[in-house]
Amino acid sequence: MEILWFLIALGLLAAAIGPFVMRRRHAVRQVMPGSPDAADPAAYGFVRQEELDLRLPGPDQDLLDVLDLVQRTQDWRAASQLLAGTGKESERRWQRVQAFAGAASLELGQQPGTGGSWLRAWRSESPKDAGGAAVHAEFLVQQAWRSSGGAGSDDFRIILEEARSVCGEAALLAPGDPVPYIVELAVARGLGYSPEQFDQLWAKVIDRAPAHMGAHLAALHYWCEKWHGSREEADHFATTAAARAPQGSLLSALPLFAVFEHLPEVNLVSGFYQSAVVGKAVEGALHAAHHARDDDPVLPHVRHLLIFFLVRSERWAEAMHQLVRVDGHVGALPWTHGSDPAGEYAVFRALAVAGYEANGGSPATLPH
Repeated sequence: MEILWFLIALGLLAAAIGPFVMRRRHAVRQVMPGSPDAADPAAYGFVRQEELDLRLPGPDQDLLDVLDLVQRTQDWRAASQLLAGTGKESERRWQRVQAFAGAASLELGQQPGTGGSWLRAWRSESPKDAGGAAVHAEFLVQQAWRSSGGAGSDDFRIILEEARSVCGEAALLAPGDPVPYIVELAVARGLGYSPEQFDQLWAKVIDRAPAHMGAHLAALHYWCEKWHGSREEADHFATTAAARAPQGSLLSALPLFAVFEHLPEVNLVSGFYQSAVVGKAVEGALHAAHHARDDDPVLPHVRHLLIFFLVRSERWAEAMHQLVRVDGHVGALPWTHGSDPAGEYAVFRALAVAGYEANGGSPATLPH
């Protein structure tokens, strides 16, 4: 009987690692760095790993300039002015609120007690500033996930309860702004709103910004299997939103994010990334990226996730076409799931380059 179990285990192990060992013709093979056969990402003009920007998924120079100024001077006024000049319903406003909150949270983690003092000054000196209230609410959400005792702990719930109160303040200060309600979507997930409560909150979001991709990404988490929904509910939410997507919207890419959120921890199916489910979601995301505005601030998010799936699917040329459009920034899924976003991204980038060249590609054949 023991030998039978041993053989079954051996078979499962072979099924799991076989696809990585037995590679087909023209596949990627590992070589030592510096080898004459090693693919060189620098030949494509890609940014060195140590210079990759971890803060954002794509360029927003106005935000970076203001962030640098605020952190250097500890004066919040430039941040307030930038948010005041950013459209309420825009995806960029949501991303900028997240960026300011994240910067304050990281500062506090690096300098306990003193870091992020500019945000405290912002709230105390201008309590009626809608931008400051939104950043404060998002800061509390990020603090709950980063520094409390974890989901379900007393500290976690206390911080999220405070975040919910600040979301209410921010909403009153900025009627028509969906951002306070988008922030509350994360609160709803952490505090375990019932589906009915969540639907009421979601209605407030889509009344203000029905095609807001960032809001849909935040809501998708709630419906995922690891939180308060299931694989089927998350897929239904994503595919319904994609079906209703207006022309030029990135909502057609939402099913790919749903697939990513439900990836198996151990994949025993050799062709998983070539499966119909993955293929359909990838094609939807490619279509969305192709028809989106070049300056859509959510487009880099979609491109980064496409890189992950295209490399795993060994669609090297298509992965390279996405890489040349986002290289330099790595503040996006899937890289931010780990502790070393730049390192994870660099591995996938190197695989894409190696696969592209193994199939006859070169810097000369890759259009930018």
